[in-house]
Amino acid sequence: MNGTLINFAAIIVGGLLGLLLGSKLADRVKITVISGLGVFTLLYAISLFLKTQNSLIVLGSVLIGVLLGEWMHIQEGVERLGEWLEAKFSRKSESTERDRFIRGFLTSTLIFCIGPMAIIGSLEDGVTGNMQILVIKSVIDGFTAMAFASTLGVGVLFSSVMVLIYQGTISLLAAQIQNIMTENMILELTATGGVILAGIALSNLLEMKKIRTASFLPALVIAPLIVFLLSLFK
Repeated sequence: MNGTLINFAAIIVGGLLGLLLGSKLADRVKITVISGLGVFTLLYAISLFLKTQNSLIVLGSVLIGVLLGEWMHIQEGVERLGEWLEAKFSRKSESTERDRFIRGFLTSTLIFCIGPMAIIGSLEDGVTGNMQILVIKSVIDGFTAMAFASTLGVGVLFSSVMVLIYQGTISLLAAQIQNIMTENMILELTATGGVILAGIALSNLLEMKKIRTASFLPALVIAPLIVFLLSLFK
């Protein structure tokens, strides 16, 4: 759990530095920075997807996950949460600022939470107390938060709370999760996460096409479940 707290603090510090830096950047610079972050996120998403051992598992997970996500109205729920946080903690209420807040919150939350370092690092922290992976992740997330906050605003800071809840839960339940999650499950979950991050890059950062990326989230549960079900027939 200590590693998660360090990660939480790193995002806060990086985000605050980003907010201070962002106020000094011209709009054209912010637009270019967001484009750069979008390209980086897209390439990172591709690298995660390439970890898959069976692309059909990822495809099935995404399709089933999207259907569940739309049925559960997850996108609307995330947007309402972002609007509530923005109204609660931000003085600005214009629609453009609200959209920017939600975009910063959703984008950074998914980037910080999706990936093998968040899962494996939290498991190691919970079972052995080894924080090395999460410390490395904290450094990366701190600089990422600084870059995102400088352009996407204060919404990035609130992603730290989601990281605290997500990684903290994994650390606290580490022993049980480690007995359930196999290496293949983590690989397919990571690859599926890559698809979601690609959607974030194309929709929220590069703004090439509007994608309801939050509706993809159930796929992260479906992927390891499919791996488990397939293992029963081997």
